[in-house]
Amino acid sequence: MMATGNETGRRSDAAALGAAGWLGLAAAPTFAVMALLTCVPGGDADMMCPAAHGVSPLSGMVPMYVLMSAFHSAPWLKLISRRRSALWCGVSK
Repeated sequence: MMATGNETGRRSDAAALGAAGWLGLAAAPTFAVMALLTCVPGGDADMMCPAAHGVSPLSGMVPMYVLMSAFHSAPWLKLISRRRSALWCGVSK
C-alpha cells in the first residue's frame, strides 16, 4: 500500500483504499462469471482433464466458484445498504 503525507504530517491511504474497494467489488462478479463459464459443456476444462467426461456439472470447480462469489459479496451488500440508507434518509416526511 502506498501512503502519502498530507499537510498535517499524517499518512493518507485514500488512493490505496480506493483501489482495494474496486478490487473488492470486482471479485464477486468475476467468480460468478467463472462459475458460469466452468459449467458450460464442451469448455476448455474437458480438454485439460479428459477423465472428467460424464461428471456432474455441479461437482468440482462450479460449487467452489459459487461459494467464492457468495463469500466475496460483502462489498456489494455494503454498497447497496449505503445507497438504500442514503435514499431512506433523504426522503422527507
